[in-house]
Amino acid sequence: MSGGGRQRRRGLLTVLLAFFVGSAVLRLGGEVDMARAFEADDVDPGATVTDDAGAPPTELVAAIQRREARVSEREAALEERERALAIAETQVVAMTRSLEQAERSLTDTLAVADDASEQDLASLTAVYENMAPAEAAALFEQMVPEFAAGFLARMRPESAAGVMANLQPETAHEVSVVLAGRNARVPRN
Repeated sequence: MSGGGRQRRRGLLTVLLAFFVGSAVLRLGGEVDMARAFEADDVDPGATVTDDAGAPPTELVAAIQRREARVSEREAALEERERALAIAETQVVAMTRSLEQAERSLTDTLAVADDASEQDLASLTAVYENMAPAEAAALFEQMVPEFAAGFLARMRPESAAGVMANLQPETAHEVSVVLAGRNARVPRN
């Protein structure tokens, strides 16, 4: 062969070799990129990839298996969280019902106690009203002014006046100051 034919063949072989090398690089690069994408969960799960022989590449299968394992772990963790939340919700509902029942019971108990206390005060006030003013005044002299003022405020005005008239002037003054200032701190708005 002539020198020009050899060069032409060599050029043709070089071009063919360049195509083969380029094809191999593209194939390897594509499989590596696909495996990386699969690792990042960016691969379309419905896509099928095979090598030239029709079988999935080994690295790709391993990546799919790792991804499936991670997805299964996440699903199991989510299911466990859901179960824990359902249990916690049930407990919260039960505790809320229990607290509501305790609150109703406490409210009822306080109402009974308030009613009993009110009845006791009303009875004691009636006793003081029915006493002779001088005798009641002797008892009121021994009371703290705020306590005495509470009973005097509950008494009928004519009975309270009789007791006040029989108190020592200093005691009557202290009780009057308490009675006059009882509602001074009540908000006006």
